[in-house]
Amino acid sequence: MPVIETRRLILRPFTERDAADLYAYASDPRVGPIAGWPPHRSEAESREIIRTVFSQPGVFAIGYKETGAVVGSIGFVHTHPAGERADCPDDEVGYALSSAYWGRGLMPEALAAVIGWGFEELGLQRIWCAHYAGNWRSRRCMVKCGFRYQFARVTRAELMGEERETYFYLLTKEDWLAHVSRSI
Repeated sequence: MPVIETRRLILRPFTERDAADLYAYASDPRVGPIAGWPPHRSEAESREIIRTVFSQPGVFAIGYKETGAVVGSIGFVHTHPAGERADCPDDEVGYALSSAYWGRGLMPEALAAVIGWGFEELGLQRIWCAHYAGNWRSRRCMVKCGFRYQFARVTRAELMGEERETYFYLLTKEDWLAHVSRSI
């Protein structure tokens, strides 16, 4: 796993030493439920999430350079809405950010870096991203990074035990290259 550095962030693999920082933002009821998972109940639970979910390839801790704290997570989830297709090298990216850092442009910064890594290093041709109804901050982040709305459907938020309206967005490598060239 690489370490990706941006102007304000360091994206790196999670370690068990990040459990306290993860718990600090993942226990906030404003963060997890809107993304489809319940707030963490203990630092031990956060440590277990690091060992299982966040140990997967392509998942990064979002470190804030100014403080050194882990303030979020971002990474590829190794699925996409169309299912697995050998002829379609797609992946879906997901993310979460501490509510204390909302509104600073940190997530678009992290997402742009991971998108670049996905297209340039992983050889992806299309990257999906989705948000549940009501998570309009996530939608703004996707649109800022060049994603285009594709469709909506009801999906099951398994960890929350409920069905939700879900909005799916897509970014192709070609559109990303055009988006990046307009940003320069």
